[in-house]
Amino acid sequence: MKVRTSYVGLQNLLQGLSFSVRYYSKHNHLQTICFYSKIKPKKCHILDWSGSTCTHRTVTPGSTVPCRFFSCKQEGTKIPSKRKQNTSIITSELSYKNLLKSEQENWNYISARYKAMTKRIKEKLEQLHKYTFNSGSPRIRFGENVYFEENGCIFLSKADDDEGIVDILFSTEDLGFSDAFIQRIRISPDQRYMAISLKSENSEEATCVIMKLGHSPVVEKVIPNVFSFEWATNDVLYYTSQKNLKCQNVFMTTFTNQKHTKLVYTEQDARFFVDIYCTKDRRFLTINSNSKTTSEVWLVDCRHPFQLPALVQARTQGIIYHVEHRNDELYILTTYREPAEYKLMKAPVASSGMENWQLVYALEEKTKLVDLEMFSDHCIMFLKNAGHLYLSVISFVSHSVQSIKLPTWACEFELESHPEHTTSTCYFQLTSPVHPPKRFAYSFKENNLIEQAVQEVPIITNCHTTRLLAKSKDETLVPITVFHNMNSKELHRKPLLVHVYGAYGIDLNMSFKEEKLMLIEEGWILAYCHVRGGGELGLSWHKDGCQHNKLKGLHDLKACITLLHELGFSQPKYTALAAASAGGVLAGALCNADPELIRAMVLQAPFVDVLNTMMKTHLPLTIEEQEEWGNPLADEKCMKYIKSYCPYQNIKTQCYPSVFITAYENDQRIPLTGVLRYVQKLRKAALDHASRTSKKGNWIPNIILDIQANGSHCESSWEDSLNEVARHLAFLNKELEEVCHLQQHMKSCK
Repeated sequence: MKVRTSYVGLQNLLQGLSFSVRYYSKHNHLQTICFYSKIKPKKCHILDWSGSTCTHRTVTPGSTVPCRFFSCKQEGTKIPSKRKQNTSIITSELSYKNLLKSEQENWNYISARYKAMTKRIKEKLEQLHKYTFNSGSPRIRFGENVYFEENGCIFLSKADDDEGIVDILFSTEDLGFSDAFIQRIRISPDQRYMAISLKSENSEEATCVIMKLGHSPVVEKVIPNVFSFEWATNDVLYYTSQKNLKCQNVFMTTFTNQKHTKLVYTEQDARFFVDIYCTKDRRFLTINSNSKTTSEVWLVDCRHPFQLPALVQARTQGIIYHVEHRNDELYILTTYREPAEYKLMKAPVASSGMENWQLVYALEEKTKLVDLEMFSDHCIMFLKNAGHLYLSVISFVSHSVQSIKLPTWACEFELESHPEHTTSTCYFQLTSPVHPPKRFAYSFKENNLIEQAVQEVPIITNCHTTRLLAKSKDETLVPITVFHNMNSKELHRKPLLVHVYGAYGIDLNMSFKEEKLMLIEEGWILAYCHVRGGGELGLSWHKDGCQHNKLKGLHDLKACITLLHELGFSQPKYTALAAASAGGVLAGALCNADPELIRAMVLQAPFVDVLNTMMKTHLPLTIEEQEEWGNPLADEKCMKYIKSYCPYQNIKTQCYPSVFITAYENDQRIPLTGVLRYVQKLRKAALDHASRTSKKGNWIPNIILDIQANGSHCESSWEDSLNEVARHLAFLNKELEEVCHLQQHMKSCK
């Protein structure tokens, strides 16, 4: 690739501008939802390009921004500490600091035992990363121009340039954001302006920088605390502001001769979160106000961007809907009408009320809608059913629907952007925890699926995928996805790592990760338990595992682990449990109720103090989280129910598995004080049990808390992620290694 630089001292252009630059000093992905999903490329690539139909538009509004919740794994001033308002049980700020210091000193002391193994694991993961990391990044084509990002630089090339000459437009370092990564890019229709959002590791808020493109790009405007943004016209940008994890205001700013910014929309209900999206044909901007159960959409006509937004359908409790546009008709993805699963409906733009909604396509029972892409003559739905992936291709010309089953090894879609809705091909990637992404193309003209040629990498191909169904306490069948090396013998003696989440209607993250591949190579079994509360079997699967149904997720998890052991996949003394964020609720609850099922547990930023957190309405997410957990302040039954499963509330003197927890000082979503309380109480209970049952060879679990100063709930640098995962795996290996040593010692004594 021949590179030409086309910018001249952009950093100088920033000097003298009066704006508050938010220097980025970590993490917002689910997706993260699954622990061990954290290792990222050394330089983050663009998460959201212009024109793509984002995944979040087709899941429950509660999932529209996964990072909003306690659940996840998008933006940069250092987040102010929330400690003072989170220390009602820890009696003072001083005691909090002393406890924090004590835990840090304890970790510094105990980490030495994992040092050698952590180093080995890091080296192995770095080696795997060289083979599996695809250095290519998403390309966005506008006419003859192609834009892409690599290593914090924005490049421009020509679509038909055989010599591969590219121009560097600018870099994050030139903009004064050397520690930030590019999160989102939006290019104006005439390509005169580019808006990008920059986010750091340690902050939830992003800064939007608007560049005027040309031979020497210049900074036109910098807007702090921005979540989403879209171009309505060549010189009119709409954006939402974010404060304390909430988005409730929409602004319009112009780049005409008479520049001005004005407030367009304000959401008054604290349960609702607002973002904006541009329809695929660029006819409308949609202002989407979503709670976890209810939606409302307003339209901004891009031909008349200064007119007031028009309401599509007033919010109706329990009705979710999202909007696309084609040929003067709105295509509406909604839960309206029974059953309460997603359906594709349509209505005229001029009469968009739900009384005019007509059914186009309804999903089958227990089917999860992952995403939807709208094209000029077709619509593609990306679906999951019984653990398998499908495409449903709807033709608006022939009025037909074609269902295409995708390869059985595939567990996750990774969609590519398609800014031109008239394109004849849809591109996407398929992946699994142990399969690097493979690129596929669906051709509307040929009506077929084509696997794109990819460079082969020297990785194992003998990993076996098994899909099981466990019968829960109420006889509901719960899916499990299991991976193991086909060459492994005596699976009942192999270590098993179980993953769980079960909240917000969000699926376990099953995209490819190097650490998963490494574990398979080393003989581990990986199991993903798709319990109720998640979204793997559609909206009803989530509903059946939230609020007063939360214990069903715990029963599901127990049934899954029990079935795995019964079928010969490992045994309790070789079994570990991994969870992140809200997944910590079920993991911690299982630890209290059935500790004998597992030997060790690893938690990342876990939500383990549900009751105390939901009692504090001053915390930024408590009000909107009531639709997931309930409101214990207003409902005594709800309070008692939460107390019955809350991990912190149910710690008792008994034999616990070893536990390794990673938490973050700058975490706005999971209060650190709750994690500190949990660790303190858990450690005391384990030690009390050991002292009461003192016997020769009695085992005392390790309860370890690793507090990261340079991190938040949703994003980590490559180096921090690598170190964190390596420490987790070193801990698990050590714990299971001790089991083997203890068994050998007992045999020698006999």
